[in-house]
Order: sequence, then structure tokens, then C-alpha cells
Amino acid sequence: MAMNVFDIMGPIMVGPSSSHTAGAVRIGFTARQLLREEIKHVKLYLHGSFLATGKGHGTDKALIAGLLGMKPDDERIPYSFQYAKECGLDYEFLGIELRNAHPNSVLIKLEGIKGNKLELVASSVGGG
Repeated sequence: MAMNVFDIMGPIMVGPSSSHTAGAVRIGFTARQLLREEIKHVKLYLHGSFLATGKGHGTDKALIAGLLGMKPDDERIPYSFQYAKECGLDYEFLGIELRNAHPNSVLIKLEGIKGNKLELVASSVGGG
């Protein structure tokens, strides 16, 4: 079976993991877009593999990067905690067991500067 380069190349991203890093950035970015205002406070409840190995794969920094508006190829992702502090973004990571959820899942509870609130569960199934 012949393969071309597009069959074997992954997404353009800051690694190390397409599901734990690139996918997590996209989750954070999508949550930010759905809230439709600047984020004042966020609680991130990590589930399964996101909880067990997420820190080593940069899932925590990736989620915050996405919440700050960064994309998966942004070279600032590893420094997202510093940027969050500079922007005044208050965040908290907690563990949770989500029933019937994919192992790479997170429950996000957002509160915006105008008082809007959003709660969502999102999963990264791989490939960023």
C-alpha cells in the first residue's frame, strides 16, 4: 500500500502530543470563543489520561494557552502560565472522574469579566 507524505505527517503544533497538547489548545480556544468575552476565572477538571499524564505532556499549559487565544502552533504555549499571570487570568486545575467520558477529557467552568458563565465537557481523541 502506497502512502504519501500527508498520510504520515501530523498537525503543525507545539508538542509533545497531538492529543494532549494540540487537542488541548483547541479545547481551550473553543471554550474561549464560546464564552464570547474575556475570561476572569476558570476551573479545569482533568479526567482520565489528561489527569494522569497531562502535566508531562503539557496539557495544563496547552489548555491555558488556548484559553488565552493561542493556536496549536504558537511557540508561547510552554510559557502560557506566565502569560496568564500577566493577563490576570485566574485558573485552577482539579481532578475529576467523568462518567462515560473519553480518557482525554476535561470539564471546564468559565466565568467572564462581564459575569457570563459557561460550563462544558470536551475531549481530545487524537491527531490534535
